Amino acid sequence: MAVAQQAPINFAVMYATHDAFRRDLQRLAAAVADGRAGTPHVRDGWENFTFQLHLHHTVEDSDLWPRVARAVAGRPADQKLLREMEAEHAQLGPVLAAVDDGMTRGAADLPARVAELAQVLGDHMTHEENEALPLIQDVLTPKDWDAFRGAMARKQGPKGAAVYFPWITDGQNATERKAFLDTMPAPVKILNRLFWESSYRKRGMWGS
Repeated sequence: MAVAQQAPINFAVMYATHDAFRRDLQRLAAAVADGRAGTPHVRDGWENFTFQLHLHHTVEDSDLWPRVARAVAGRPADQKLLREMEAEHAQLGPVLAAVDDGMTRGAADLPARVAELAQVLGDHMTHEENEALPLIQDVLTPKDWDAFRGAMARKQGPKGAAVYFPWITDGQNATERKAFLDTMPAPVKILNRLFWESSYRKRGMWGS
């Protein structure tokens, strides 16, 4: 008897989150180039960026990578990839701190610090997309992925969700927006459309 094939994991939320980080890095670089790094709206955008990045990587480290590690026990090459993910997360700490310090002090080399952050984080996200996500697709189930997403949602909480969802959809085109929101329950989409997006826009992060 044929065995039913498991449905693939939908990584739309992961890709959308990575794209939001890339978008914010572009906005940060533009603000620094324009001499706006010390303005309240840019600081607000930066603080949200660092909050979202810390939360994202914290839950990956606490919930996602341990699941993958258990699934690849006895597979040295895959275990090496997980160590690389962990090391890349740790590498970001000093780079983020350098940018934060540069923004606070108005450091002359702030553009170089931002460029280094964009390089380090960009390389990590590309590495994750090209190697870690295919591994996850191979060794985890959609149920495992849903459990990871549930851990992320619990970490965000209702207050965090009210910022996270409009932060993700900020600047998305219609196709990207649909791919992201189609993974969400109907009440989340309604709340985002009726309340969260307008509150987010009023903050004017990055001076937008």
